[in-house]
Amino acid sequence: MDLATFERLRSPEGLRVTARAVALYAGGADPVRAGAALRRETDPELAAAAMSQAALRAAARAKLGENADRLWFTPDALEQCTRAEVAAHRAARISFASPSSVVDLGCGIGGDLIAVARRLAPSGTPVAGVELDPVRAAMAQANLAALGLSAAVMTGDATTLDLAPFGLVVADPARRTGRGRTFDPDAYVPPWSWVEQLLQRPSVVKVAPGIPHDRVPAGVEAEWVSFRGEVKEAALWSSHLATTARRATVIQPGGLATLTAEDDPGPAAVGTGPVSDYLFEPDGAVIRAGLVTAVAASLGGTLVDPQIAYVTAPTAGHTPYAVGYEVLEELPFAEKRLRAALRERHVGRLTIKKRGVGIVPEQLRKRLALSGDQEATIVVTRVAGKATVLSVRPLRP
Repeated sequence: MDLATFERLRSPEGLRVTARAVALYAGGADPVRAGAALRRETDPELAAAAMSQAALRAAARAKLGENADRLWFTPDALEQCTRAEVAAHRAARISFASPSSVVDLGCGIGGDLIAVARRLAPSGTPVAGVELDPVRAAMAQANLAALGLSAAVMTGDATTLDLAPFGLVVADPARRTGRGRTFDPDAYVPPWSWVEQLLQRPSVVKVAPGIPHDRVPAGVEAEWVSFRGEVKEAALWSSHLATTARRATVIQPGGLATLTAEDDPGPAAVGTGPVSDYLFEPDGAVIRAGLVTAVAASLGGTLVDPQIAYVTAPTAGHTPYAVGYEVLEELPFAEKRLRAALRERHVGRLTIKKRGVGIVPEQLRKRLALSGDQEATIVVTRVAGKATVLSVRPLRP
Protein backbone atom coordinates (compact mmCIF):
# COMPACT_ATOMS: atom_id res chain seq x y z
CA MET A 1 0.00 0.00 0.00
CA ASP A 2 1.24 3.49 -0.79
CA LEU A 3 0.56 6.66 1.15
CA ALA A 4 -2.00 7.96 -1.35
CA THR A 5 -4.08 4.78 -1.01
CA PHE A 6 -3.97 4.97 2.76
CA GLU A 7 -5.07 8.60 2.67
CA ARG A 8 -8.01 7.52 0.51
CA LEU A 9 -8.91 4.85 3.07
CA ARG A 10 -8.97 7.55 5.73
CA SER A 11 -11.30 9.78 3.69
CA PRO A 12 -15.07 9.71 4.36
CA GLU A 13 -15.58 7.49 1.32
CA GLY A 14 -12.71 5.21 2.34
CA LEU A 15 -14.04 4.85 5.87
CA ARG A 16 -17.47 3.95 4.51
CA VAL A 17 -16.06 1.35 2.11
CA THR A 18 -13.81 -0.10 4.82
CA ALA A 19 -16.74 -0.41 7.22
CA ARG A 20 -18.69 -2.18 4.48
CA ALA A 21 -15.76 -4.53 3.81
CA VAL A 22 -15.43 -5.33 7.51
CA ALA A 23 -19.15 -6.12 7.72
CA LEU A 24 -18.97 -8.40 4.67
CA TYR A 25 -15.88 -10.17 6.03
CA ALA A 26 -17.40 -10.60 9.49
CA GLY A 27 -20.56 -12.00 7.93
CA GLY A 28 -18.58 -14.75 6.24
CA ALA A 29 -19.12 -13.48 2.71
CA ASP A 30 -17.09 -15.13 -0.03
CA PRO A 31 -14.08 -12.83 -0.61
CA VAL A 32 -14.49 -12.85 -4.39
CA ARG A 33 -18.17 -11.95 -4.20
CA ALA A 34 -17.53 -9.41 -1.44
CA GLY A 35 -14.84 -7.76 -3.55
CA ALA A 36 -17.20 -7.67 -6.53
CA ALA A 37 -19.91 -6.06 -4.40
CA LEU A 38 -17.49 -3.39 -3.21
CA ARG A 39 -16.31 -2.65 -6.75
CA ARG A 40 -19.91 -1.83 -7.65
CA GLU A 41 -19.83 0.82 -4.92
CA THR A 42 -16.36 2.29 -5.55
CA ASP A 43 -13.28 1.88 -7.72
CA PRO A 44 -11.27 -1.37 -7.76
CA GLU A 45 -8.21 0.05 -6.01
CA LEU A 46 -10.14 1.33 -3.00
CA ALA A 47 -12.27 -1.83 -2.85
CA ALA A 48 -9.16 -4.03 -2.77
CA ALA A 49 -7.52 -1.91 -0.07
CA ALA A 50 -10.66 -2.01 2.06
CA MET A 51 -11.00 -5.79 1.75
CA SER A 52 -7.34 -6.14 2.71
CA GLN A 53 -7.93 -4.08 5.86
CA ALA A 54 -10.94 -6.22 6.77
CA ALA A 55 -8.89 -9.40 6.51
CA LEU A 56 -5.95 -7.90 8.43
CA ARG A 57 -8.16 -6.65 11.25
CA ALA A 58 -9.69 -10.10 11.64
CA ALA A 59 -6.21 -11.67 11.74
CA ALA A 60 -4.95 -9.04 14.20
CA ARG A 61 -7.52 -9.83 16.90
CA ALA A 62 -5.49 -12.82 18.11
CA LYS A 63 -2.50 -10.54 18.71
CA LEU A 64 -4.08 -7.20 19.61
CA GLY A 65 -7.54 -8.05 20.92
CA GLU A 66 -10.60 -5.90 20.26
CA ASN A 67 -8.42 -2.86 19.50
CA ALA A 68 -7.63 -4.48 16.16
CA ASP A 69 -11.11 -3.60 14.89
CA ARG A 70 -10.17 0.10 14.86
CA LEU A 71 -6.58 -0.08 13.65
CA TRP A 72 -4.82 0.07 10.29
CA PHE A 73 -2.28 -2.47 9.03
CA THR A 74 -0.06 -3.71 6.26
CA PRO A 75 0.63 -7.47 6.19
CA ASP A 76 4.32 -7.08 7.08
CA ALA A 77 3.64 -4.49 9.76
CA LEU A 78 1.06 -6.73 11.44
CA GLU A 79 3.49 -9.65 11.44
CA GLN A 80 6.16 -7.51 13.10
CA CYS A 81 3.80 -5.75 15.52
CA THR A 82 4.35 -6.58 19.20
CA ARG A 83 1.64 -8.66 20.88
CA ALA A 84 -0.49 -6.45 23.12
CA GLU A 85 0.32 -8.31 26.35
CA VAL A 86 4.07 -8.14 25.71
CA ALA A 87 3.90 -4.46 24.80
CA ALA A 88 1.88 -3.74 27.96
CA HIS A 89 4.49 -5.48 30.11
CA ARG A 90 7.32 -3.46 28.57
CA ALA A 91 5.35 -0.22 28.94
CA ALA A 92 4.79 -1.00 32.62
CA ARG A 93 8.53 -1.47 33.16
CA ILE A 94 9.21 1.78 31.33
CA SER A 95 6.71 3.62 33.49
CA PHE A 96 8.43 2.39 36.67
CA ALA A 97 11.52 4.32 35.53
CA SER A 98 9.48 7.58 35.54
CA PRO A 99 11.13 8.94 32.37
CA SER A 100 10.78 12.61 31.52
CA SER A 101 9.81 11.60 27.96
CA VAL A 102 9.91 8.55 25.69
CA VAL A 103 10.68 8.17 21.99
CA ASP A 104 10.06 4.93 20.08
CA LEU A 105 12.54 4.56 17.22
CA GLY A 106 11.24 2.39 14.40
CA CYS A 107 7.73 2.46 15.85
CA GLY A 108 6.11 0.70 12.87
CA ILE A 109 2.33 0.95 13.02
CA GLY A 110 2.50 1.71 16.72
CA GLY A 111 2.26 -1.55 18.69
CA ASP A 112 4.68 -0.53 21.44
CA LEU A 113 3.95 3.16 21.03
CA ILE A 114 0.27 2.58 21.81
CA ALA A 115 1.14 0.69 25.00
CA VAL A 116 3.61 3.35 26.17
CA ALA A 117 1.21 6.20 25.36
CA ARG A 118 -1.61 4.44 27.20
CA ARG A 119 0.61 4.06 30.25
CA LEU A 120 2.41 7.43 30.30
CA ALA A 121 0.44 10.03 28.34
CA PRO A 122 -2.33 10.40 30.99
CA SER A 123 0.31 11.60 33.47
CA GLY A 124 1.54 14.20 30.98
CA THR A 125 4.74 12.42 29.97
CA PRO A 126 5.52 13.29 26.32
CA VAL A 127 5.59 10.23 24.05
CA ALA A 128 6.76 10.23 20.42
CA GLY A 129 7.47 7.77 17.63
CA VAL A 130 9.82 7.85 14.65
CA GLU A 131 9.35 5.63 11.60
CA LEU A 132 11.27 5.57 8.33
CA ASP A 133 8.38 4.19 6.25
CA PRO A 134 5.88 7.03 5.60
CA VAL A 135 2.92 4.64 5.29
CA ARG A 136 3.65 2.98 8.62
CA ALA A 137 4.23 6.37 10.24
CA ALA A 138 0.84 7.58 8.97
CA MET A 139 -0.80 4.38 10.22
CA ALA A 140 0.82 4.74 13.64
CA GLN A 141 -0.56 8.27 13.97
CA ALA A 142 -3.99 7.13 12.80
CA ASN A 143 -3.94 4.16 15.19
CA LEU A 144 -3.13 6.38 18.15
CA ALA A 145 -5.97 8.71 17.17
CA ALA A 146 -8.37 5.77 16.76
CA LEU A 147 -7.71 4.76 20.38
CA GLY A 148 -7.84 8.32 21.70
CA LEU A 149 -4.17 8.33 22.70
CA SER A 150 -1.82 11.29 22.66
CA ALA A 151 1.58 10.88 21.00
CA ALA A 152 3.39 12.46 18.08
CA VAL A 153 4.73 10.45 15.15
CA MET A 154 7.22 11.72 12.62
CA THR A 155 8.68 10.17 9.48
CA GLY A 156 12.45 10.06 9.59
CA ASP A 157 15.69 8.16 10.00
CA ALA A 158 16.15 7.18 13.65
CA THR A 159 19.93 7.08 13.29
CA THR A 160 20.10 10.80 12.50
CA LEU A 161 17.76 11.96 15.25
CA ASP A 162 19.11 14.07 18.11
CA LEU A 163 18.17 11.98 21.16
CA ALA A 164 19.39 14.48 23.76
CA PRO A 165 15.89 15.88 24.51
CA PHE A 166 14.43 12.44 25.31
CA GLY A 167 14.55 10.81 28.73
CA LEU A 168 14.21 7.23 27.50
CA VAL A 169 14.55 5.57 24.11
CA VAL A 170 12.77 2.47 22.83
CA ALA A 171 14.24 0.93 19.68
CA ASP A 172 13.30 -1.93 17.41
CA PRO A 173 16.05 -2.59 14.84
CA ALA A 174 14.94 -4.44 11.72
CA ARG A 175 15.86 -8.11 11.97
CA ARG A 176 15.09 -9.08 8.40
CA THR A 177 17.20 -9.22 5.27
CA GLY A 178 16.36 -9.96 1.66
CA ARG A 179 16.51 -13.65 2.58
CA GLY A 180 14.09 -13.35 5.48
CA ARG A 181 14.43 -13.17 9.26
CA THR A 182 17.97 -12.92 10.61
CA PHE A 183 19.28 -14.01 14.00
CA ASP A 184 22.69 -12.41 13.48
CA PRO A 185 22.99 -9.14 15.46
CA ASP A 186 25.55 -7.89 12.94
CA ALA A 187 22.85 -8.03 10.25
CA TYR A 188 20.45 -5.72 12.13
CA VAL A 189 19.39 -2.44 10.56
CA PRO A 190 20.48 -0.05 12.06
CA PRO A 191 23.70 -1.96 12.76
CA TRP A 192 24.74 -3.52 16.06
CA SER A 193 27.24 -0.72 16.68
CA TRP A 194 24.28 1.70 16.77
CA VAL A 195 22.49 -0.56 19.28
CA GLU A 196 25.57 -0.66 21.52
CA GLN A 197 25.83 3.11 21.42
CA LEU A 198 22.13 3.49 22.19
CA LEU A 199 22.45 1.25 25.24
CA GLN A 200 24.87 3.73 26.79
CA ARG A 201 21.87 5.95 27.57
CA PRO A 202 18.52 5.06 29.22
CA SER A 203 17.01 2.73 26.63
CA VAL A 204 15.37 -0.59 25.87
CA VAL A 205 16.11 -2.34 22.58
CA LYS A 206 14.13 -5.23 21.14
CA VAL A 207 16.33 -8.01 19.75
CA ALA A 208 15.87 -11.54 18.40
CA PRO A 209 15.31 -14.24 21.07
CA GLY A 210 18.35 -16.12 19.78
CA ILE A 211 20.79 -13.37 20.70
CA PRO A 212 23.95 -14.97 22.16
CA HIS A 213 24.58 -14.14 25.80
CA ASP A 214 28.10 -13.00 24.98
CA ARG A 215 26.74 -10.25 22.71
CA VAL A 216 24.91 -8.56 25.56
CA PRO A 217 27.00 -5.56 26.69
CA ALA A 218 28.28 -5.46 30.27
CA GLY A 219 25.77 -4.04 32.74
CA VAL A 220 22.84 -4.51 30.35
CA GLU A 221 19.89 -6.70 31.33
CA ALA A 222 18.69 -9.26 28.78
CA GLU A 223 15.04 -10.20 29.19
CA TRP A 224 13.35 -13.02 27.29
CA VAL A 225 9.55 -12.90 27.15
CA SER A 226 7.15 -15.73 26.34
CA PHE A 227 3.39 -15.72 25.90
CA ARG A 228 1.45 -18.91 26.55
CA GLY A 229 4.66 -20.90 26.34
CA GLU A 230 5.93 -19.40 23.07
CA VAL A 231 8.99 -17.14 23.17
CA LYS A 232 8.04 -13.87 21.53
CA GLU A 233 11.11 -11.68 21.85
CA ALA A 234 14.08 -10.54 23.85
CA ALA A 235 14.77 -7.03 25.05
CA LEU A 236 17.95 -5.37 26.27
CA TRP A 237 17.56 -2.90 29.12
CA SER A 238 20.42 -0.43 29.52
CA SER A 239 22.31 -0.24 32.79
CA HIS A 240 20.16 2.75 33.80
CA LEU A 241 17.09 0.48 33.81
CA ALA A 242 18.56 -2.98 34.47
CA THR A 243 17.82 -4.77 37.72
CA THR A 244 19.53 -8.09 36.92
CA ALA A 245 21.74 -9.65 34.25
CA ARG A 246 19.26 -12.19 32.83
CA ARG A 247 15.50 -12.39 33.19
CA ALA A 248 12.78 -14.74 31.95
CA THR A 249 9.28 -13.29 31.90
CA VAL A 250 6.42 -15.70 31.40
CA ILE A 251 3.01 -14.27 30.46
CA GLN A 252 -0.06 -16.48 30.79
CA PRO A 253 -3.79 -15.60 30.67
CA GLY A 254 -3.81 -15.63 34.49
CA GLY A 255 -0.94 -13.21 34.91
CA LEU A 256 2.80 -12.71 34.70
CA ALA A 257 5.77 -14.29 36.46
CA THR A 258 9.43 -13.38 36.23
CA LEU A 259 12.62 -15.26 37.07
CA THR A 260 16.05 -13.63 37.35
CA ALA A 261 19.70 -14.56 37.59
CA GLU A 262 19.52 -13.96 41.34
CA ASP A 263 17.12 -16.92 41.61
CA ASP A 264 19.66 -19.27 40.06
CA PRO A 265 22.01 -21.22 42.37
CA GLY A 266 23.87 -22.65 39.35
CA PRO A 267 24.40 -26.15 37.98
CA ALA A 268 26.76 -27.26 40.75
CA ALA A 269 24.15 -26.62 43.43
CA VAL A 270 21.43 -28.48 41.51
CA GLY A 271 23.39 -31.34 39.98
CA THR A 272 22.11 -34.18 37.80
CA GLY A 273 20.31 -37.34 38.77
CA PRO A 274 18.22 -40.27 37.56
CA VAL A 275 14.67 -39.68 36.36
CA SER A 276 12.34 -39.47 39.33
CA ASP A 277 8.53 -39.53 39.49
CA TYR A 278 8.04 -36.23 37.67
CA LEU A 279 9.58 -34.50 34.67
CA PHE A 280 9.43 -30.77 33.96
CA GLU A 281 9.95 -28.97 30.65
CA PRO A 282 11.02 -25.36 31.30
CA ASP A 283 9.42 -22.52 29.38
CA GLY A 284 11.33 -21.35 26.32
CA ALA A 285 12.05 -17.96 27.90
CA VAL A 286 13.64 -19.73 30.86
CA ILE A 287 15.80 -21.83 28.56
CA ARG A 288 16.88 -18.81 26.50
CA ALA A 289 17.76 -16.93 29.68
CA GLY A 290 19.88 -19.84 30.93
CA LEU A 291 17.78 -20.23 34.09
CA VAL A 292 16.84 -23.92 33.91
CA THR A 293 18.73 -24.66 37.12
CA ALA A 294 16.72 -21.95 38.86
CA VAL A 295 13.57 -23.91 38.01
CA ALA A 296 15.20 -27.13 39.22
CA ALA A 297 16.10 -25.51 42.53
CA SER A 298 12.56 -24.18 43.04
CA LEU A 299 11.16 -27.69 42.51
CA GLY A 300 13.73 -29.45 44.67
CA GLY A 301 14.83 -31.32 41.56
CA THR A 302 17.85 -32.04 39.42
CA LEU A 303 18.77 -31.99 35.75
CA VAL A 304 18.46 -35.27 33.83
CA ASP A 305 21.61 -34.39 31.89
CA PRO A 306 24.06 -31.47 32.16
CA GLN A 307 23.29 -30.40 28.57
CA ILE A 308 19.52 -31.03 28.45
CA ALA A 309 16.80 -28.60 29.58
CA TYR A 310 14.67 -31.13 31.42
CA VAL A 311 14.25 -31.20 35.19
CA THR A 312 13.21 -34.20 37.26
CA ALA A 313 11.79 -34.09 40.78
CA PRO A 314 10.23 -36.52 43.28
CA THR A 315 7.10 -34.42 43.81
CA ALA A 316 4.55 -32.78 41.54
CA GLY A 317 5.44 -29.20 42.37
CA HIS A 318 3.72 -26.33 40.59
CA THR A 319 5.67 -23.65 38.76
CA PRO A 320 4.69 -21.09 36.13
CA TYR A 321 8.09 -21.61 34.55
CA ALA A 322 7.67 -25.20 33.34
CA VAL A 323 5.15 -27.76 32.10
CA GLY A 324 5.02 -30.84 34.32
CA TYR A 325 4.57 -34.53 33.54
CA GLU A 326 4.12 -37.62 35.68
CA VAL A 327 6.63 -40.26 34.59
CA LEU A 328 4.81 -43.55 34.00
CA GLU A 329 7.55 -45.81 32.68
CA GLU A 330 10.67 -46.05 30.55
CA LEU A 331 10.15 -47.52 27.07
CA PRO A 332 12.69 -49.04 24.65
CA PHE A 333 14.65 -46.51 22.60
CA ALA A 334 15.05 -48.91 19.64
CA GLU A 335 12.32 -48.06 17.10
CA LYS A 336 11.04 -51.61 16.52
CA ARG A 337 10.83 -52.33 20.21
CA LEU A 338 9.20 -48.96 20.85
CA ARG A 339 6.58 -49.70 18.19
CA ALA A 340 5.86 -53.07 19.77
CA ALA A 341 5.56 -51.55 23.25
CA LEU A 342 3.14 -48.86 22.08
CA ARG A 343 1.02 -51.31 20.10
CA GLU A 344 0.88 -53.57 23.13
CA ARG A 345 -0.59 -50.61 25.02
CA HIS A 346 -3.10 -49.96 22.17
CA VAL A 347 -1.72 -46.46 21.54
CA GLY A 348 -3.02 -44.80 18.41
CA ARG A 349 -2.66 -41.09 19.17
CA LEU A 350 0.88 -40.20 20.18
CA THR A 351 2.40 -36.88 21.29
CA ILE A 352 6.18 -36.89 20.93
CA LYS A 353 8.36 -34.44 22.87
CA LYS A 354 12.07 -34.47 22.16
CA ARG A 355 15.23 -32.73 23.25
CA GLY A 356 18.88 -33.51 22.59
CA VAL A 357 18.26 -36.41 20.19
CA GLY A 358 18.31 -36.48 16.41
CA ILE A 359 14.74 -37.44 15.59
CA VAL A 360 11.91 -35.65 13.79
CA PRO A 361 8.69 -36.31 15.74
CA GLU A 362 6.43 -36.20 12.69
CA GLN A 363 8.59 -38.69 10.82
CA LEU A 364 8.91 -41.01 13.82
CA ARG A 365 5.15 -40.95 14.38
CA LYS A 366 4.57 -41.90 10.75
CA ARG A 367 7.07 -44.77 10.89
CA LEU A 368 5.53 -46.14 14.08
CA ALA A 369 2.21 -46.50 12.20
CA LEU A 370 0.08 -46.79 15.34
CA SER A 371 -3.66 -47.50 15.16
CA GLY A 372 -4.91 -48.21 18.67
CA ASP A 373 -7.68 -46.43 20.59
CA GLN A 374 -5.49 -45.05 23.41
CA GLU A 375 -3.60 -41.75 23.67
CA ALA A 376 -0.08 -41.34 25.02
CA THR A 377 2.77 -38.86 25.39
CA ILE A 378 6.41 -39.84 25.17
CA VAL A 379 9.58 -37.83 25.81
CA VAL A 380 12.64 -38.80 23.78
CA THR A 381 15.76 -37.29 25.30
CA ARG A 382 19.13 -38.00 26.88
CA VAL A 383 19.43 -39.03 30.50
CA ALA A 384 23.01 -38.97 31.81
CA GLY A 385 24.20 -39.04 28.20
CA LYS A 386 22.05 -42.04 27.21
CA ALA A 387 19.17 -41.81 24.72
CA THR A 388 15.97 -42.55 26.63
CA VAL A 389 12.22 -42.77 25.95
CA LEU A 390 9.86 -41.91 28.80
CA SER A 391 6.12 -42.47 28.82
CA VAL A 392 4.59 -39.52 30.65
CA ARG A 393 1.23 -38.02 31.54
CA PRO A 394 0.80 -34.21 31.54
CA LEU A 395 0.00 -32.68 34.90
CA ARG A 396 -2.91 -30.34 35.18
CA PRO A 397 -1.82 -26.68 35.03
